[in-house]
Amino acid sequence: MPTKEIIQHIGTLLDLAGVVAIAVGVAIATVVFAVRWWRTRQVVDHYREYRQGVGRAILLGLELLVAGDIIRTVAVSPTFTSVGVLALIVLVRTFLSVSLQVELDGRWPWQGKLPVGGSGVGSRPER
Repeated sequence: MPTKEIIQHIGTLLDLAGVVAIAVGVAIATVVFAVRWWRTRQVVDHYREYRQGVGRAILLGLELLVAGDIIRTVAVSPTFTSVGVLALIVLVRTFLSVSLQVELDGRWPWQGKLPVGGSGVGSRPER
């Protein structure tokens, strides 16, 4: 089996792993949410945790999908056009990842950890 075919299969497996990570993560987050709701009958109390679980699943899946794209584009068909398309895909997925990370953590990725009682994105230090 030629090297390019092996690399193509690895990229495809990473894509599959990304899709599975998203699907399984969303399913697990949904089951956990449903169980918590069933116990308390309170949607509002568990909604944020549910969104965070779904966001984490999407982030993991996006990372795997980007890895698959990089492997296939750089190793299999490194043309100027394919690298340009890859750059756009990575740019969009990076934007999505940063947006999801801000949503999950409540702060920009380059900010340090919040002190106890910190208020998150856009907050200013107390004076």
